[in-house]
Amino acid sequence: MTDAPWLERAIALAVDNVAAGGGPFGAVIVRDGVLVADGQNRVTRDLDPTAHAEVVAIRRACEALGDFSLSGCTLYASCEPCPLCLSASLWARVDRVVFAADRYDAARGGFDDEEFYELFARERATWPTPVERTAHPEAFAPFDAWLGDAARTPY
Repeated sequence: MTDAPWLERAIALAVDNVAAGGGPFGAVIVRDGVLVADGQNRVTRDLDPTAHAEVVAIRRACEALGDFSLSGCTLYASCEPCPLCLSASLWARVDRVVFAADRYDAARGGFDDEEFYELFARERATWPTPVERTAHPEAFAPFDAWLGDAARTPY
């Protein structure tokens, strides 16, 4: 099977979501030619800035498969994943990410994420939101607890 039908489905989800009052983004996750989960942008609907279509699809796919790893899966998105969604895809360990519209199409459509794409290449001092480390004597305690837990699930 080609990528086209899955991209078509992601695009249809995005268009349907606009009609329902949501953002113009849709995503599907497929394994072995079978739909595992889908997602639509739910940021304004759920008042959740992380509820991007790809993240929603990843959450649903992990739940459906009973695993935090989506190894063996492909994520199809109506638009190029923003840095948040790309990071989520990497953490989920999907095998491939395939998208239709690109970041420049998104910018023309009113969703300009270019600043986020470029942010990590800049010095932190120039970021619009301060991100600072404050030394604390117990800073490593959570990692000590993790390393000392023989029953931990590695990831």
